[in-house]
This record gives sequence, structure tokens and C-alpha cells, in this order.
Amino acid sequence: MLLPIYLPVAGMALDALMLLGMGLSVGVLSGMFGIGGGFIITPFLILLGVPPLVAVGTGVSQVVAVSVSSAINHWRSNNIDFQMGLLLLGGGIIGATTGVALQRLLKALGQLDVFISLSYVLVLGVIGTLMFLESFRALRKHQIQPHVSARRGGQHTWIQGLPFKMRFRTSKLYVSAIPPVAIGIFVGWLTAIIGVGGGFVIIPALIYLMRVPTRVAIGTSVFQVIFVAAYSTLLHSTQNFSVDLLLAIPLMVGGVVGAQYGVRIGQLLNAEQLRILLALLVLAVCFRMAYDLTIPPDELFVLDTRP
Repeated sequence: MLLPIYLPVAGMALDALMLLGMGLSVGVLSGMFGIGGGFIITPFLILLGVPPLVAVGTGVSQVVAVSVSSAINHWRSNNIDFQMGLLLLGGGIIGATTGVALQRLLKALGQLDVFISLSYVLVLGVIGTLMFLESFRALRKHQIQPHVSARRGGQHTWIQGLPFKMRFRTSKLYVSAIPPVAIGIFVGWLTAIIGVGGGFVIIPALIYLMRVPTRVAIGTSVFQVIFVAAYSTLLHSTQNFSVDLLLAIPLMVGGVVGAQYGVRIGQLLNAEQLRILLALLVLAVCFRMAYDLTIPPDELFVLDTRP
């Protein structure tokens, strides 16, 4: 049974049940991996014909609801490092502010749609490939030596030599505050530009750069994503007028319900399995977006016959 609803901002009609199911699916994935789900929902909306600017603004609003639902469960499991999360949040606000300003400029130049698609392919391709390679190596090592932890917290890296060190008790780390702020700025910029929550960037960065335990990285990512996505939604709705509430509501409802189940599923998997599954998910979205960029359009040009 179809329940079509007209979306005034998007200027089209879509089936409400389909949107609800899409939100539910993304919510499950968000709860499992600690991602906002924007990098999944936004390309899907674009593929359905929603204008990219509206897909970005509405996708970010859906990220807020899903992240709140996931964060509640992660907080109960003590998987959130609030000190780390606040530093990520501070950087995220800076990145989101500059990202929305850049988006307005690209819109005025008529290059926004192409820029959003290319950004997805580039960012998802690089991060997904690096995550997959590292996770695959860690998974094989874990299978060969199952009692040896894949986390290499004792190794010295260039991160350890940075100033302004802080003690992060939940993560059991004593490291510089500079990397979390820098990561937050980059993620905030991505959130504003291409409508992603940024979890697929935060999580590998915290795990591989900061040596944060996988489950704490997931919970902290969700905490940061809530506020940066909410701030980006506010900017999109007041400056770009690109948030369609009728489109966002079924996505939010499905996402909130799905996130509760996703967190429970994620607790059944070990850290290596979670990381490699997230990498495969990122790469799948990347390949789909790249395919849509390479196929030729149905009409290469439009002939204007008006006098």
C-alpha cells in the first residue's frame, strides 16, 4: 500500500512507508557502528530524485534524531568519553560554520551538485579503503592470535609528542588535545557540506590516531555527532532553507526505532568485525555514487525551441 506525501521543499512526492523503512535501516546501521547515517541517507535521497541541497539539509536533521537514540544506549554502557567529545564538538562547530558558508558560495556559482557528489566519492573512497585494509589485517591477526588485543595503545606515535596534553579517563589515555579539535573541524566541515554525521571519519581517526578503544570511539562519535548535526541543521534551515520537515519526519521515526536495535546488535560483534563491516559499508556507498557519476545521462543536451 502506497502512502504518497508531497514534499514542499523538495518539490516532489515520495512514499511515506518507503521513507520510514529507509530510516529504520539507517537507524540500525547507525546504532551498530556509531555513525549518524548521513553518508547513507543523503545519497539515497539524491538517487530518489531529491535535490542535493535538500538531501543534505534534510539528511543532517535525520542524523540528529538517530544519534540521540544511539547515544542514550552508549551512555548507559559507559562508552562515551565526554572530555574527548567536547573537544571534537568545539572543532565541529568551527567546521560546520565555515562549511555552510562555502556551500552558499558554491550554490551561487552553480557548482554545488557536482561538488557534493565528487566529495562523497573522494572522502568515502579514501577512508573506506584505509579502514578496510587495516581492519582486515587486524582481523587476520586476531584469528591467528585470538588472545592478543588488536589495540596497540603502548606504541609511540607522533601524536604522543604534541603539546597541551590531557588525561582522558574513559579512554585511558594521556594525549594532546590538538588532534580531537582538528578532527572535529574536519568532520564539522563534512557535516555541513555533504550532510554526513561524520562518524565514519571520527571513529577510524580516534581508533588509529588516538588509540581510543573501539566501543568508546563509537560512543564518543555519536555524542559529538548530535550537536554538530543539530547546529548544521539550524544553519541549513535558516540560511539555505533546505530542510524539508515532511521528508525528515518519517526518516527520523524509523531511525530512532532502528538505532535501539542496532546498538544491541553491535554489542554482539567484536571490535575487528565492527570495523571491517563499517569499512565495507563506506565503500559500498562510495562505489554507488561513483557509478552514478560515470554513467552518461539520458539526454546529453536539451534543445531550446522557444522563439
